[in-house]
Amino acid sequence: LGPSGCGKTTTLRMINRLIEPDGGRILVDGVDTHQIDPVRLRLKMGYVIQQTGLFPHMTVADNVATVPRLWDWDAARVKARVDELLELVGLPPREYRRRYPHQLSGGQRQRVGFARALGADPPILLMDEPFGAVDRITRERLQHEFISIQRSLGKTVVFVTHDIDEAVMVGDRICLMKMQAEIAQYDTPDAILTRPASDYVSQFLGRDRLVRRMSIEPIHHDALEHPAGGPAANEPRVQATSTLSEAFAAALSSPTEKAAVIDGERYIGSFSATSLLESLRRERPDATTEGGSQVASGV
Repeated sequence: LGPSGCGKTTTLRMINRLIEPDGGRILVDGVDTHQIDPVRLRLKMGYVIQQTGLFPHMTVADNVATVPRLWDWDAARVKARVDELLELVGLPPREYRRRYPHQLSGGQRQRVGFARALGADPPILLMDEPFGAVDRITRERLQHEFISIQRSLGKTVVFVTHDIDEAVMVGDRICLMKMQAEIAQYDTPDAILTRPASDYVSQFLGRDRLVRRMSIEPIHHDALEHPAGGPAANEPRVQATSTLSEAFAAALSSPTEKAAVIDGERYIGSFSATSLLESLRRERPDATTEGGSQVASGV
C-alpha cells in the first residue's frame, strides 16, 4: 500500500524476477529466487494486473488454459481445470468458455484474469491493482468475491493497491510505503488503524480511520446487553461474525434502536448504536504515534 510512484509494482515484480533487484535477497519457501530458473519461478506464481492482460485473439477457455498447457497437462485435465475455475469465479463454463475478451464486461474480464492466474494452482498469487480499472460497484463486488475465494483456497497473495480501504478489506497484513520505497509501517490492518507508527501513517489514513476500523473489527462483547426476556421480536438480527459497521447499520435501522447478536440460531445479546460507540471509545482509538511497527528500510 502506498502512493503512486513509491515502488509497489517494482517490489511486486522483483518477486517473480520480472525486475531484478540491485541487492539483497528475496526468499520463496526459504530459497533465494536467484537460485531458481526465472521461467519455472513465474510458472509457480499467478500474476494478475489491472488491465487483465488477456490475449484478445484467444477465447476465455484458452486464456484460462494458458499455464496448464505450458505445464503440458493433457487436454481432459486442462478442460476440467478451466471449467472448475470459471465456476469458481462465477462465470458458467457453458456460457463463457467460447467468448472472447471483447465480448465481456470489465468485471468479467477481471474474473477471467483471476481464473487464469489460478490455472495451475500456484501457491503464490501476485496481484497488481487488479480491481483498479472497474467502476466502484463492480470493484466492491470483486473484492468480496476475492475474499471469499481466498478463504476457500488459502493462497499466499501479494496484493498491490493505493487504496487504504481496499487494503484494510482484503489484507491480513499491510506494508505501507513512502516514496523512495521506504517502509512506513508493516502491521495488521487493525494495528495500523489504531496505532499508526508515525504522522505520515496517520495522514495517509485520514481522519475517517475509525470508519475503516469499524469495517473490519468484530462486535465487542462489552457492548452487549442481556435482557431477561431476550430480544424484541422486531429487533434486527446480525451474526456474531458481523463487523462493527454491519452492526451499526442494523441498530440504526431498528424500530427499537437495538439489534440482536446471534450465533447460528443462539441468542448472545443485544446492542444499540450508542453502546457500540462507547465500546470503541473505551479502547482509545485516537492514539496516533504510540505502538505499531515502523521499519526504516530501502528496497
